[in-house]
Amino acid sequence: MQLRVYNTLSKQKEVLQPLVPGKIGLYVCGVTVYDYSHVGHARCYVVFDVVQRVLRSLGHDVKYVRNFTDVDDKIIRRANENGESTETLTDRFIAAFGEDMARLDCQKPDVEPRVTTHIPEIIAMIETIIGRGHAYVVAGDEGALPGSSDVYFEVATFPSYGALSGRGRDESEGASDRVQHDPRKRAPADFALWKAAKPSEPWWSSPWGPGRPGWHIECSAMSCKHLGPTFDLHGGGKDLVFPHHENEIAQSRAANDGGFARTWLHNGFVTLDSEKMSKSLGNFFTIRDVLARFHPQVLRYFLLTAHYLNPLNFSDKVLEDANRRVLAIYEKLAAADALLARQDGVALGEVPAALVQAKAELLDALTDDFNTPRALAALSEPMRLLGAALDKPKGQQAFIAHARAFVAQAGELLGLFHHPAAQTAEHILATVRDQLFPAGSEKLAWVERLVQEREWARAAKDWTLADALRAELAKGGVELRDGRDGTVWRPQMVESE
Repeated sequence: MQLRVYNTLSKQKEVLQPLVPGKIGLYVCGVTVYDYSHVGHARCYVVFDVVQRVLRSLGHDVKYVRNFTDVDDKIIRRANENGESTETLTDRFIAAFGEDMARLDCQKPDVEPRVTTHIPEIIAMIETIIGRGHAYVVAGDEGALPGSSDVYFEVATFPSYGALSGRGRDESEGASDRVQHDPRKRAPADFALWKAAKPSEPWWSSPWGPGRPGWHIECSAMSCKHLGPTFDLHGGGKDLVFPHHENEIAQSRAANDGGFARTWLHNGFVTLDSEKMSKSLGNFFTIRDVLARFHPQVLRYFLLTAHYLNPLNFSDKVLEDANRRVLAIYEKLAAADALLARQDGVALGEVPAALVQAKAELLDALTDDFNTPRALAALSEPMRLLGAALDKPKGQQAFIAHARAFVAQAGELLGLFHHPAAQTAEHILATVRDQLFPAGSEKLAWVERLVQEREWARAAKDWTLADALRAELAKGGVELRDGRDGTVWRPQMVESE
């Protein structure tokens, strides 16, 4: 099955043709580890987790590399503010990032390199770039340590600069808070490959004196070491197109005889009121903020509801809708699991046509530029049919088993719906219940009192009062479910399937 992807470099969809048949090298720019990661980061890494899952499902031998930037101006500033070493700071937030990704069911990359463990490779690449006439050395500014120098890439020596972003070298102003105004540069667009050391900053010995890498060179050196000078896919957030990825292309091709990433994938922003979510703007929610209120599967589902190229607006309303959808699916899966567990064995027979069609739609969506909204939509009809079969299960056991297997296959590709179904459904409900009816609150006491009064009314066979109490609870956002073991109450969760 052919996989088509939108290549930012060519500005069109292309059939992915691996450099080496059957193998894929994938490099994704990772986080700068000075704080907890936010929902914008979560979107990027959930998107590329799906990318690598789909690639592997198609039979490719994938080498997935995602780096950590563990030396940087922001890291140094935060460490100095905290009175701790940059290593202590970055180790802590690398561990936190790993915990967040695990909770979001992102599979670990094959390699997670750090800048600070690749200094020799970075220095060697800079030496090559200088030797080929694409970079120049200037003495460090007045704040630098004695004998230290800066190295700048000279953008004018790379005529195709701007091919990725569509922005020329005269358009660098305001591109990023990392674009520095420096009179020592030959042109404003020239960017640092090596930075002269300053007091209270980490530094390494180099041919240009004590210093540390610039931001862009790190990814060029690490991708080259772990994937080779030319590889298949390079990904990251849309904010990295310019200047970071544009600069990566220039320095990498200058160092590697024109080789570098063949296809570029960039995910759109998570927005709040149509404005990009970012730490610099102060309008972000950390992953941990959101997971304190919603199950990780709910956040992951929400992040996949828009095509990765498009912006995704963040709000309580859309998360609550995702909550309802995920709960509805997990409850049906729990019911299916319970029913199938009671069977001694089910003669499955052929896969029902509706599920064959749904699987074809799922795979067509994911091989069409990783279209996760269409992939999620492919679950709708199977879940509707599963619900109908569970309502009248006699003679439907085979269909239920096939539908359950289909959801498991889809979930493996999407990183969804593979948690223990009954426990996950209860977790989601408990989270909502605790938010809407906090322990010790008057609202919770009111619910418990009315539920108890209704139990007394039912015991007395006063069905009129029992129905009136049910209606009153419903107005308060409470749903009742009567069963052989008594009545269970829950927040009203309107099913969206």
